[in-house]
Amino acid sequence: MMHVIRTATTDDAGRLAELAAVTFPLACPPGSDPEDIAAHLASALSPDNFRAYLADPSVTVLVIDAGGRLRGYSMLVKRPATDPDVVSALAILPSVELSKCYVHPEHHGLGAAAELMRASLAAAAESGGKGVWLGVNSQNARAIRFYEKSGFRRVGTKSFKLGSTVEHDFVMERAVQP
Repeated sequence: MMHVIRTATTDDAGRLAELAAVTFPLACPPGSDPEDIAAHLASALSPDNFRAYLADPSVTVLVIDAGGRLRGYSMLVKRPATDPDVVSALAILPSVELSKCYVHPEHHGLGAAAELMRASLAAAAESGGKGVWLGVNSQNARAIRFYEKSGFRRVGTKSFKLGSTVEHDFVMERAVQP
């Protein structure tokens, strides 16, 4: 099926939340409490949250649109990092955070994630970023391999609160070309 990568609009907010409900749990460590996952979806990935993200000029959301069905998305945040663990780990500044990068499981292994990553890196460079950083759960081997294949390297660690649980993330970064 043909797809395009485009910038999301506020009309996409509900479909982004539906996609997040499918994709976010796949990034969680095995054994994560379903209540913690549900709490995170409700507090950070609801339609209202996506409307707020889309209204924020420092946030860019890209989507993989396959005939009106969203099959993946990424979120870039162009603000200086505030987490002290992240700040101390980053070496390439100014840096853009790749806050989210998810592809529907039906599109895993088809090259969609690589296309979304290329578009995300290009958008970060176009926004003036010299580097891109992300946090990835330390137990998410599949994502870590993908990010390493995409040119990211581990530069530090940080904590991530998933509901009532504190998870441990790797901080990864890479340079982008203007």
